[in-house]
This record gives sequence, C-alpha cells and structure tokens, in this order.
Amino acid sequence: MPDFSVDFSGRAALVTGAGKGIGRAIALALARAGASVFINDLNPDNAIRVTQEIQQMGGRAVDWQADVSNKLLVGPMIEAMRDAFGQIDIVVNAAGVEKISSFIKLDEWDWRRVMDVNLNGTFFVAQLAGRVMADEGGGVIVNIASTAGHTLPRPDSVAYVASKAGVIGLTKEMAHELAPYNIRVNAVCPANIDAEDERPERIKLDAIPQGRRGTPEEVASVVTFLCSEAAAYITGQAIHVDGGESMP
Repeated sequence: MPDFSVDFSGRAALVTGAGKGIGRAIALALARAGASVFINDLNPDNAIRVTQEIQQMGGRAVDWQADVSNKLLVGPMIEAMRDAFGQIDIVVNAAGVEKISSFIKLDEWDWRRVMDVNLNGTFFVAQLAGRVMADEGGGVIVNIASTAGHTLPRPDSVAYVASKAGVIGLTKEMAHELAPYNIRVNAVCPANIDAEDERPERIKLDAIPQGRRGTPEEVASVVTFLCSEAAAYITGQAIHVDGGESMP
C-alpha cells in the first residue's frame, strides 16, 4: 500500500462487503490507521477471516453477517456496532453484486437483486448510520461506486451500471443534505482493479494510460484519505481510481 500516514485512533468504522477484494483492503487499511472496524459481509466465514486478520495485527474488530439489502437486518447491525464500539465515525459502503447479462436477456429478479444490494443497501446503511452520526456531531461516509456508473460503459452489466450511477447520484444528494450535520459524503469509482471478483478479460491494458491493473490496496488508500482530516473540505465528489482510463 502507498505510504499515507493517518491516525484513526479512537474512531470506529463500519465497512460493508468487507470479506474480500476492495472491501477487505479498506477494512485492513482503516485498522492499520488505528480505527476499530466493524466487519460486515454476507459470507460469515469471510467476515470472520478478515476480523481475525485485524486482531492478529493488534487491531480491534468485530464481525457481523447481514444482507445490507434488508433494512430489517441493517438496523440491528448498526445497533450492534454502537454496542461494540460506542460510536460510528466512518462508514464505507463496499458491498456489491453484479449479474452478467445483456439488457435484452436480463430477468427481473436479477435486476432487482443488483439494485437491492448496490443501491438500496447503500441507502439503508448510510441513512441509519447517518442518523447516528448526526446525533454524535458528524462523520464520514464513503460509497464505493464505479466508473461504469459515471463515464465508461460496462458491456453485459446493465443492472450494475444503473445501480452504480444511482450510488453516485445518491452520494451527491447525501453530501448536500448532510453537510449541516458535519457529515462528509464521497464516492470512490474504481475500475481495472485486480480483485477476485473482477473478470480479467474485461481489463484492457492498452486502454489504461498507466498500462497496468490497479490493486485493492490503491483503492483503499483513496478511501483512507477521504476519511481523514486531510480531506476535510471534500464532499459530494466521485473520485475515479482507474489508471487514467476515464480521462476526457
């Protein structure tokens, strides 16, 4: 991971979708910076594994299995985090799913599932955590979107593209409405990341000015920056982390 020194000691972070890939890298980065991290993932084994990684390096972490698309499960998760850490300072919405299908062939169930996790899940977690942050005097929310939702097409991923475009729009509106509560909200839009949930055939190195794939840790560095006081005057932004592919 690039050298970027921050200190989140005394702060508590919730990371959804933290069991693997970008979510895992973010959880580990925040823990290394001193944050207590509440690890959410739909797969309990993955959540436990990342929690143990953090604990083994001397950090504080708690795992919690929940489907963020179900608001009835999100509420207890937020309360469990408050019980465990006493506060919520940082939320990173990294949970996401994708269905590979053409627009013509995509069925309604798959459309709804992608939208439920990627967009509704982001909304549910951010809203319930945001209420806590507002009462506590502020916080930071980072939503993981994608360049696919902003500038670049992603073939056979119509539901994913639509959901991530929604996340970017949601981020901007949240930033506007939550600013008076001292809550900053930004989106990070990765692409071309060498993660286990990315299809390698999609990454065309000749289309990337930097000529290589990115790493989950590089995405995590941007998220860490946005959660820090160094980014205190940044809100409502969608930051691309794609090796320059989406440059105009």
